[in-house]
Amino acid sequence: MSENARLSVGDTAPGFTLLDSTEKPVSLSDYAGRKVIVYFYPAAMTPGCTKQACDFRDSLAELNGQGIDVIGVSPDKPAKLAKFVERDELTFPLLSDPDKTVLTAWGAFGEKKMYGKVVQGVIRSTFLVDENGVIAAAQYNVRATGHVAKLRRDLSI
Repeated sequence: MSENARLSVGDTAPGFTLLDSTEKPVSLSDYAGRKVIVYFYPAAMTPGCTKQACDFRDSLAELNGQGIDVIGVSPDKPAKLAKFVERDELTFPLLSDPDKTVLTAWGAFGEKKMYGKVVQGVIRSTFLVDENGVIAAAQYNVRATGHVAKLRRDLSI
């Protein structure tokens, strides 16, 4: 994957409409006028992704208090996302991108190193989209553990 496929601060966030865990369509445009964190993760119910999702859940009140919503996106089907939401009492939308169109548009799918090998897959990434639909922060290859605390420090939340 070439670096130019990645989004940068100041870019317009690519729009999307994806199904959530209840198979209800959710669009980025639903969040117009609000800040929203859009984060991409490889797979629901895996240890790292669970840690990251629970960290967002546990920080949601503070984020919402700062006018920031959270959306998680993975290639998982809505049924798997529903189990993840129920099991871990997640309180923000998880969206299904099984064909990886949105992941690719945001630069969150492509070549990555895993256990020393180059593979195609989801690149754990987090973005802050401002009220006008512009990328205010873009972070690629983030760590699952401690990421939300780092993000809150970076954004002074």
